[in-house]
Amino acid sequence: MDTNSCASLLEKCTDIQTLNQVHALMLTNGCHQNMFLQTKLITMYAVLHLEDARHMFDKMHKPKVCLWNVMIREYARNGLAEEAISLYCQMLQAGEHPDNFSFPYVLKACASAAALLEGKEIHGHVIRYGFEFNVFVANSLVHMYAKCGNLKDARHVFDTITQRDVVSWNAMIAGCAQNGCPSEALRLFNQMQLGGMSPDLLSLKSVLPSCANLAALQQGEWIHSYVIRSGIEFDVVVSTAFIDMYAKCRMVKAARRIFDKMCRRDIVSWSAMIGGYALNGQAQEALKLFYEMQLTDVKPDLATVKSVILVYAYLAAPQPAKWIHCYIINIGFETDVLVGTALVDMYVKCGSIKMARQLFDNMSEKDVVSWSAMIAGYGMHGCGEDALELFYQMQKKGVSPDQVTFVCVLSACSHAGLLDKGWQCFVSMIRDYGIKPSVEHCACMVDLLGRAGRLDEAEDFIQNMPPEPDAGVWGALLGACRIHSNIKVGERVANHLFELDPENTGHYVLLSNIYAATGRWDGVAKVRAAMKDRGLKTKRGCTLIELNHRVHSFIADDRSHPQSVEIYTALESLSGKMKNAGYLPNTSLVLHDVSEEVKEQMLWSHSEKLAIAFALINSSPGTPIRITKNLRACVDCHSATKFISKIVKREIIVRDAIRFHHFRDGLCSCGDYW
Repeated sequence: MDTNSCASLLEKCTDIQTLNQVHALMLTNGCHQNMFLQTKLITMYAVLHLEDARHMFDKMHKPKVCLWNVMIREYARNGLAEEAISLYCQMLQAGEHPDNFSFPYVLKACASAAALLEGKEIHGHVIRYGFEFNVFVANSLVHMYAKCGNLKDARHVFDTITQRDVVSWNAMIAGCAQNGCPSEALRLFNQMQLGGMSPDLLSLKSVLPSCANLAALQQGEWIHSYVIRSGIEFDVVVSTAFIDMYAKCRMVKAARRIFDKMCRRDIVSWSAMIGGYALNGQAQEALKLFYEMQLTDVKPDLATVKSVILVYAYLAAPQPAKWIHCYIINIGFETDVLVGTALVDMYVKCGSIKMARQLFDNMSEKDVVSWSAMIAGYGMHGCGEDALELFYQMQKKGVSPDQVTFVCVLSACSHAGLLDKGWQCFVSMIRDYGIKPSVEHCACMVDLLGRAGRLDEAEDFIQNMPPEPDAGVWGALLGACRIHSNIKVGERVANHLFELDPENTGHYVLLSNIYAATGRWDGVAKVRAAMKDRGLKTKRGCTLIELNHRVHSFIADDRSHPQSVEIYTALESLSGKMKNAGYLPNTSLVLHDVSEEVKEQMLWSHSEKLAIAFALINSSPGTPIRITKNLRACVDCHSATKFISKIVKREIIVRDAIRFHHFRDGLCSCGDYW
């Protein structure tokens, strides 16, 4: 059998059994001693059975660089990065010089292992052997540095490439996108085209996540049209990237159109669409699609599970939450620390703080995010002392708190009015952990001081805080001015906010509330006029309640519900009982200069009261009532709910935009401190 025939047989081998037969034939005919065929044979073994290839390779006397390259390449391709790097070092020790193929293979291994030190050493070899201007080698260096998180060196190498190809651009764009620099990724993508380089499929896959993260809809739509014009095939990855981009740009219908057109969907596609619905608050659509996915052969992954948990957290419905928890146990994901943490957060947001703590205590592994989630949960429910106790326990366990942990702790202190302990934690954060205060930390401290009525100190804190105060910081102080009806400071703070965040209607509403509470109707009119001039409309309050696996929503003065007559009748009945018990409507909250009687009627049609009345009609006596509101709890509704809880002898759990309120026997867990 001649060399050509033997080589042809080797190339036709597609499985290890056939290759073993050809190998035996070569041994019989003596062809195995031919260097060309020997190289071919080891190459085929490397592709089909790496261990056999290594066994043959180790028996060779002074293998050539091409064989070293084959082995390094296959180790890297099979995810055995350390073995690939080790083999490269052995090649150098054997006196064999690397060539322009050796470097891309070993640098790929360094990239997958995030082996930056080894990568830098190999970069030195690239220069020593004169391959620094080889575009293929340079591209591999850019990719390696970017994968190792060293964008500075990646960019340095990229800038030295005189004849960049599309791979060069893709490596740098992907590096920026993966290392939290989406704006730079988009800038490079545009620069690439201005330089006359047409993007390929990989370019699009690299840049679309940046469009998604920046919500850069215009750029994303241009890329979409480019793909259509260029006739580039919409594979699963590109389609999924477009789904993610449109969903994060709040264009859920566009995302769904792409999803529906996909001929084949993998778990990433399903997760992107379900996650898109969850991100945009379309809980029912997300769950509908999740149930639809279960009818297919596609099995959920961690991303899917986390998206669905997010949906149940949004719905704040304990019974469905328990169902998804059981489902997660059945598919074996409960032990994952990220899933466990997400479940803790879900139970917190469903108002089941005890269940959240039970799950937290049963977690076999906890990271700093898990501890922070539970601390934040206690804070949201007004359990400041419990949050602090858990924080101290965390430190005793040797888990170092991070920036987010301290935001959770300080927020918990703020919600519970623990001013002194909040200050102690703030000082400890700086002194003991070397964490510089962020605007989030400072906003919590302003909130602490402001709620305690120390408005001047809070304002002084803002003037002297290290980071530049943003709208969140000034907003915390304005909220405190509303609590204490302080017009003087409130006007001053509002002016800062109107400059920093002129489109946010919440600031105008807070100032208007301060004016209304003090009878300054001229001030209310002035705020209204300012909003009208800017074309701003207030965000409408909406309250949700889940009952019998269905979500019902209510807005103020809502009469669209099928049970509307019964709801208003129930409220009228409650009204008399509440007034007899001492309830007085807080008509100062009505931002209209109308009669007291009309103001009272307007208060009774608030969405929270409608939702509670609906629950009283349709749920069993004695069972807890759970509602969710998209805005901060109204002062009058808060007062009314305390009376209702005592009259009907039921616990009422209200989740507003800020925190949870547990109403029992005429009292609220917040202690009227929110």
